[in-house]
Amino acid sequence: MIKAIQILFALTICNFIYSQQDKFIELNFNSRDYSIPAYVREGMYYISIEDFCKTLEINYSVDELRRIIEVNNNKYFIKILSRNPFIYKKENLTNKVFIHQLPTSTYFFRGKLYLPLKYSISILEDISNKGIKFIEPDKIFLEQHQIVKDDQKIEKSTIDYDVFGISIDEKANGTLIKLKSKKMIPSYNSNFKNNVLTFVFRKVNGDTSKIKFNGTGGVVRQIRSKNLGNDFELTIFVSPDYTNSEVINVEKSNDLLITIHNKLFKRTEITAKKEKWEFDVIVIDPGHGGKDPGAIGVNGAKEKDLTLAIALKLGKLIEDNFKDVKVVYTRKSDVFVDLYKRGKIANEKNGKLFISIHCNSTPQKPSDATGFEVYLLRPGRTKEAIAIAEFENSVIKYEDNPERYQKLTDENFILVTMAQSAFMRFSEKFAELLHNQFANHSVLSSRGVKQAGFYVLVGASMPNVLIETGFLSNKKDAEYLASKQGQQEIAKRIFDAIKGYREHYELEMKAN
Repeated sequence: MIKAIQILFALTICNFIYSQQDKFIELNFNSRDYSIPAYVREGMYYISIEDFCKTLEINYSVDELRRIIEVNNNKYFIKILSRNPFIYKKENLTNKVFIHQLPTSTYFFRGKLYLPLKYSISILEDISNKGIKFIEPDKIFLEQHQIVKDDQKIEKSTIDYDVFGISIDEKANGTLIKLKSKKMIPSYNSNFKNNVLTFVFRKVNGDTSKIKFNGTGGVVRQIRSKNLGNDFELTIFVSPDYTNSEVINVEKSNDLLITIHNKLFKRTEITAKKEKWEFDVIVIDPGHGGKDPGAIGVNGAKEKDLTLAIALKLGKLIEDNFKDVKVVYTRKSDVFVDLYKRGKIANEKNGKLFISIHCNSTPQKPSDATGFEVYLLRPGRTKEAIAIAEFENSVIKYEDNPERYQKLTDENFILVTMAQSAFMRFSEKFAELLHNQFANHSVLSSRGVKQAGFYVLVGASMPNVLIETGFLSNKKDAEYLASKQGQQEIAKRIFDAIKGYREHYELEMKAN
């Protein structure tokens, strides 16, 4: 019997013949040293699952065509897919299924499947099932990325400052900056010029000796700060890969989160795998289904039936007009599909666009609320948006294991949206085109592009939107949505938006 294994990680800089990005993770196993190939992608370490299993003599199988690795030890059956944030785990004794969701997707490189090490330690422990002990893995990442831990003790000298600390979390698709503050920051303004992003926070001061950062090669190159009278200035020097930023108040805290986002593509990625970016798969997700009827209209129509009807009509338009594009449905009949499985289906089919179709409603019926809405995955900014997200997310009560979903607090939001940030500008473009299609609709005039936290969008690693086609609580909307003519017209306008989006997407690919 092999005794409990102690794995000592030391990230070693190696000049590998192929690329300066290649690294090894040093592993000590049974008093012998091993090196597991790792890959550094935009500041994040990825570990080769195949080499990890070989080193620990763990049985595994590889489906090279589908890029899937399966591990079956005494305790778990684990399935890991390429370009997918979901990891499937089944407990062999009880057959209980767990879905582990990573903040960023797995990565396929030079014929091997890699896991983001920082977020996968528990999965590696499950794979080995032999008492792995990781020696201070967080410390390694702190040293590599110069991150200040959130729970680091504050020195007494900082107690007179409002903004007393900063933490930096570099991710594959951007950087998350947390400003720690003792008091609510009332307001701020920002400016971007010549790759320098400047924030001025009003009526607070900051500990400039603590609030600074020297970058490690990611999108954030450097951070400096200074006090300006009664205000506090934060200067962030960014690389040319920078696209946009957001400032979000941390839930139940005075802290602020600043997200710094990367560009979607780099030229090397485009040329290396051009076919990866071809606009060849559209995933259509009819909301609700089976035991989950969704909203019920004033005319008795069920949301699950209307969304399916619109989805099938939309799919036919795509198939008739885009012979080179495959249409994938998350459901094609009246069946119930877990929310997480919808995004999983989209990822496994390598979707290039994910469209989730729903119908809106109000608590009181009938109501005057009317119109078409498009939603992006971001923290909701209005009570109405939050309420709609809560209703759409409530379908998890029909699932066998609703505990698998993490509450979308601000910080959890940032984890999932940072993982998707590379696709956000394409999601925004498609949402804009949808809005334009319905801006002057005679029945379902557009109510605009909004943002909210929908579980169904969390797992889809591609440009994605959620559509609320109209209000079933409104008599006129409900009649229109229930009619075949109305469903066909809605499908046609969504298709026209897809057509415009495809033109934009392919021009962007050529430009890159």
